[in-house]
Amino acid sequence: METVPDENAESMTLIVFSDALDRALAAFNLANTGAAMGMRVDIFFTFWGLSVIKKGGMERGERSFMQWMMGLMKRGTPGRLKLSEMNMMGLGTGAMKGLMKKYRMPSLEESMALAREQGVRYIACTTSMAMMGLTEDDFIEVDEYAGAATYLSLASKGSVNLFI
Repeated sequence: METVPDENAESMTLIVFSDALDRALAAFNLANTGAAMGMRVDIFFTFWGLSVIKKGGMERGERSFMQWMMGLMKRGTPGRLKLSEMNMMGLGTGAMKGLMKKYRMPSLEESMALAREQGVRYIACTTSMAMMGLTEDDFIEVDEYAGAATYLSLASKGSVNLFI
């Protein structure tokens, strides 16, 4: 059952700019905590942060050669993200995921599912999407496709605004 926060509740906006696993985990930890506290939470995914909400695969389609190549180099999906530090060709990421499992911390995918259940809204940046040759079909469930003006409108009313 999806929770919808009161529109008059305090609000939190997060900009997710990075496709690093540890940063995505931090963003969703904060988003889920805020939502559990009754806050309205909006996450604005931009630039490399769009990888956090991408589906797998990237067909050439209408993309330019450079857009397609960028997509091949940044084939992130929630399950493929790497650590920002100590990745060590995937060994660090594997170790982090192992520790998370051992200490029963939710995976990124589990945190994302919880966020959806709590009514956290996902907003994909249309400017970054256009530059990277991404379309709405490239993403998991997103609530809104919008630009910086939408983020700034939400952030100007927010009591917590974070850039991750």
